This record gives sequence, C-alpha cells and structure tokens, in this order.
Amino acid sequence: MKITDFAILFVIIFFPLFWLSGLHTDEQAQASSLQISYTTALRTAVQDAGQVMSTNEQQQYEAGYSSEKFFRADKELALHTFLNTLYLNFGIRGDESAQQNLMHYIPAIVVIDYDGYYIYATEDYTGSDGLPNARHMWHPKKPYAYSDAQGNSIQFTLDHYVHVVEASTGKVLDGEAEQLADQTNIALLDQINTFEQVRRTAIVSSIQKDLAYYINKHNEYASRYGISYTFTLPTISQGEWNNSINDIGIISFLQGIPTGSGYYNNYALGGGRLVKKTSWLGTTDPDSGIKYAYPNGCKLPAPAQDLFTDAKEAAKSGYFLRDCRNPLIH
Repeated sequence: MKITDFAILFVIIFFPLFWLSGLHTDEQAQASSLQISYTTALRTAVQDAGQVMSTNEQQQYEAGYSSEKFFRADKELALHTFLNTLYLNFGIRGDESAQQNLMHYIPAIVVIDYDGYYIYATEDYTGSDGLPNARHMWHPKKPYAYSDAQGNSIQFTLDHYVHVVEASTGKVLDGEAEQLADQTNIALLDQINTFEQVRRTAIVSSIQKDLAYYINKHNEYASRYGISYTFTLPTISQGEWNNSINDIGIISFLQGIPTGSGYYNNYALGGGRLVKKTSWLGTTDPDSGIKYAYPNGCKLPAPAQDLFTDAKEAAKSGYFLRDCRNPLIH
C-alpha cells in the first residue's frame, strides 16, 4: 500500500473524530459563557435586592430595640428589585411569557429578617375558576425558634436580643441574653460562647430545613411544565451561611436551565448592608496562553472563562491581575 493510501485512510478514520471533538469544544465554550452570564445576572440581582431592603427603615423610630442590627426587611421591595434586575439582565423585561418561564427555574427565595425569615416559593392555590393551580407566593414569617432540653423556649434574633418563655414558671421575658441571665434559670443565657454557637446553628438549620422542603417540592410543579431536572438544595459552606445571618439579607436559587449538555445550578447571597464589589473575569491571552483576570467592564483579549467575586479569588485560581482602571496593576 502506498504512503498516499495510508494518508487517505488516516483522514477517513480520524477526521470524524477531530470534527466531533471540535464540536464538543465549541459546545463547552458556549456553555461556559452562558454559565458566566447567568451567574453575573443572579449575583447582580441579589446585590441590588440586598441594598434596597432597608432603604426606608428609620431605626430611631422603632420601639423596643436598641440594636444596630435591627432593620425591618422590606421583602416586597427586595423581591421587586431582584426580579426587575434579573429580567433586565436576561433581556426579558416586558416579556411576561418569558418571565413566567424563568420563574420555573427559581425554586425558592429567602429573605432573612432581624427576628425571622420569609420564603418565596411555589404553592398550590384555587383559581377564580375553582380549579387547582400553582404560583410563587410568600409563606408566613417563621421565627428563629429553639427549645432546650428543659422545654424552655427561646426565639433568637440576628444579635443577642431574645424572647424567652421559661418552662417551669411560664415567665415571659424580652431583652439581651446577658441581661436576662440573672432573671431566669435558662442556663444557655448565662453561657455566651455556647449561646452564640446555638443561636447560629438554630437559625441556619431552620432555614436549611425549610429551603430543602420547598426546593424539593418545586419538583412537583416543574414536572407539570415539562422540566425533568431534579431540584435540590445545593451545598453551601458554613462560612457563607454565617455571613448570610450577620445582617438582614436575601438568598436566591437559580437551577435547571439547560446549558449545552448540562444544567445551570447556582445560588447567590445579598446582604442588607452589602458593600458592592467589582467582579473579575478570567480569560486566557490568545497570543501568550497566560491566564489573566480583569475587572468586569474591561475589554478582554478573549472570551471570559471564569467569574470571580473579587481579585483575591482570581489570583488564588492562578490568574494574573490586569486592571484597565489602574495601569499600575499589570
């Protein structure tokens, strides 16, 4: 067999493989680009929502509280802002049909208030025609409740202010845990380090439990619209949970949107006192092959590959920092 015959045979055998590999690479690149776009839209939406949650609050007029953390979260304004920003970034503002379709991929939103939390999730209701239907709605506010081994009831807040009911006497008290320690036999109030651990664990566990329930329940409604994706509560680090309950805030989940051969699944946290940070986009220089990260808004030499919340995160992932706003960073 001649050398040219071998060459032709090689092309016949391997060209389809190279072609399929190229298609797969293009698909991965498109999926990665979509993932970054969705993440940017989601994070921007919760950041905007977090910033407006306490806009109209006048703390000095609130009776009974002297805590710097006491703000009454405006859940309606937060939800309106979140959805408005999300629709805008998805390019569906004014398109009610597309907006309703996007809501199928939002299994739950939670607003963390000073003394409890609200969950916005899908629920059954009876329509005006008498037929059963489903829609997203607010569920009743749930307090950060806890009961100890002696049956004492404690309702926590985002700081040390508590509402307690002493089981043995029926005594009801409100105030700072440290101040109430001498007025009741509830041992937890006299152990501040333990109190803080129990408080955080009780708040996070309660929110996690309810979120898992509503997100899992969302599968029933999603299947009605032909969505086969299984919605589940994603893993959130303990550090992120702790940050989320430092002040009032909002958590939203966006899941199940097809991206190539996979699905988009993410969440975002926005605080009521959030200081907005500039996100950074990671890319690879087409000429040198070196990985660089630029602030969101800078002109990139190639399509973005990664999205980071700050420069430190980008640097940890092996990217060299470049900032079009600051020539000294290069």
